[in-house]
Amino acid sequence: MGLPSLDYALAVFTDPMVIGLVVLGTLVGVLVGALPGLSSSMAVALLLPFSLYLDPVPSIAFLSALYCAGTFGGSITAILINAPGAPPAAATAYDGYPLAQQGQAGRALGIATIASVIGGVLSVLVLLIGAPLLARLAYNFGPPEYFALAVFGLSMLASISSEASLKNLIGGCLGLLIATVGTDLTTGVERFTFGIPELYDGIHFIPVLIGLFAVTELLTQAQTLGGQRLAVALTALKLPSMADVRKVIPTILRSSGIGTFIGVLPAEGSTMAAIIGYNEAKRWSKEPERFGRGAIEGVAGPEAANNAATGGAMVPTLALGIPGSATAAVILGGLQVQGLRPGPFLFEEQPALLYGIFFAMLLSNMLFLGIGLGGAKLFARVSLVPPTFLWPIVFVLCFVGAYGLEQSMVDVWVMVAAGLIGFVLKRFGFAAPPIIMGLVLGGLIETSLAQSMIIFDQDWTGFLTRPVAVVFFVLALSGLGAAPLRQAWRSFKAR
Repeated sequence: MGLPSLDYALAVFTDPMVIGLVVLGTLVGVLVGALPGLSSSMAVALLLPFSLYLDPVPSIAFLSALYCAGTFGGSITAILINAPGAPPAAATAYDGYPLAQQGQAGRALGIATIASVIGGVLSVLVLLIGAPLLARLAYNFGPPEYFALAVFGLSMLASISSEASLKNLIGGCLGLLIATVGTDLTTGVERFTFGIPELYDGIHFIPVLIGLFAVTELLTQAQTLGGQRLAVALTALKLPSMADVRKVIPTILRSSGIGTFIGVLPAEGSTMAAIIGYNEAKRWSKEPERFGRGAIEGVAGPEAANNAATGGAMVPTLALGIPGSATAAVILGGLQVQGLRPGPFLFEEQPALLYGIFFAMLLSNMLFLGIGLGGAKLFARVSLVPPTFLWPIVFVLCFVGAYGLEQSMVDVWVMVAAGLIGFVLKRFGFAAPPIIMGLVLGGLIETSLAQSMIIFDQDWTGFLTRPVAVVFFVLALSGLGAAPLRQAWRSFKAR
């Protein structure tokens, strides 16, 4: 990839048609991402047939812009109404929504926008410089490394959302239990399907996500009807200050690195990056007790990570032909239909296409910087809408989002059940993020463990021969021991 290829890509990207398609993809992506249950992968899948009538560079640039903007758009409704528009925004809701309730919706939206843009831009710049190196690193990951990574993710449940470590671990186990529903790919045994064909492929993630966040919050708000409603002050429209930005810069940079690395790992995607980004923001915070109550670092961490993962996810998609996320899988299909063969040789055979994709993602990030900051005050006015009008609309959108996934009423009932269960669990001090994390990691940990044991001939000590896996196991043990040690230290200081 020499300088002539870069010059050619820049010349292609100055085409007004390409720029117009990137702008359109960004606007559509933000809109779709903000609607609960409608993710960027759904938007890309729906618009993929129309993009096939375009040349390869405009087509893939349009889909890449959709991908980036859809990931950012999910944070808008996550912050304003506790209804993540996309799965990666689930972690953003945990501190973003309390900020909105405190009359700081504009501040939360501004931090989310800045973190998203910095994370996205940094990941694209990293890919432009070191994409082949990152692809080679991800290629060395096998089932044992993925299992260790998933265990490391599960270890974060002890500190992901509150001081109730035991309840978080119980919530994570509940998420793992939900993940076991469906047909076991290793043995072919049907588990907890109760003869319902729609459950053979398992319980879909999006209906559970909508239920645990939006429906649970709807039921919680219903308890306050008839009571006195505190008016939200106009500080809801105030954007973050420079002091806020300086405070979250270390979190943004750390989470951007985490998100890029997680995105490079095939099949991981933005959701896991956001969860890890949130946990690391809390781990490094001087005031971890503020998380879950409206910490701006709790908004910046997951937003920087999940947007950085979008750039990282394109590395295995383009360099290895292995999708880095669900949306990247759809884009991979678009590349193949266009007659392009993703793989290690694509960097040499189609440098203009690759640079076009990277610059499309870069321009998309720049565009939603303007959309996010320019529209933050407009979006923040949603928090001023009386709940009598707001929540019925949200309720309808929840049904549309759950049903639209597979056009199945089973998904709607799953959403309702998840909302009722989440409402009851919330009253007893259980949080939704650990359940979501258990559900996200459940399939990965089960599949990778089964594959690893086959590789090691049923000898678990084989994990000790994999250095990367050992590192993740050590990090997991340190994560599990951090909370008890911190509590013991506080008790010691108190005495």
